[in-house]
Amino acid sequence: MSHSAAIHDRKQALREYALARRRSARRAAGPGAGVRAANHYLAAVPTPAGAVVSGYWAIRDEIDAMPLLARLAGTGFVCCLPAVVSKKKALQFRVWTPGAALSRGPFRIPEPVESAVPAEPTHLLVPLLAYDRDGYRLGYGGGYYDRSLRALRRLRPVVAIGMAYTGQLVPDLPRDEHDEPLDWIVTERGAMPIPRPVA
Repeated sequence: MSHSAAIHDRKQALREYALARRRSARRAAGPGAGVRAANHYLAAVPTPAGAVVSGYWAIRDEIDAMPLLARLAGTGFVCCLPAVVSKKKALQFRVWTPGAALSRGPFRIPEPVESAVPAEPTHLLVPLLAYDRDGYRLGYGGGYYDRSLRALRRLRPVVAIGMAYTGQLVPDLPRDEHDEPLDWIVTERGAMPIPRPVA
């Protein structure tokens, strides 16, 4: 078995565990976790004027990013949501404002309608199943965020913020060359910058 295949199998084996752990973390965090996470983001994560922030519509037990996105939109930031256009392509990002028209994407997740203004985010709020202290995340396996971050980072510096419950932290995650690291982790208990090795 190749190294890449072995990493893939390790990730797949972790997903069921991570889903159960996230359910427990959501219960432990209680109501209002998304609002508390928004407060921590706004107090700690540098978001300069002119930043374009991508959020996400929470599904299953993901922490809710919309309280933060709504507050950013209300203070003048351009905000957007991702749209899935193909299983093997990067996400498209389209401008979102509170009350904007939404449609259901291929996974039945609300996303801005096709006619919405396209956007190129500088800051991405990223959902996840699990994360480690090195800023790596376990996702659902589709690779959408890794492809999207890679494409955006080829153009300009981009800040990726993992949005999670504190209880989703694990000691370490399997990773390969396709995994894009996060720059921050924001939870209902705080905001943690991820240090990067000096080249």
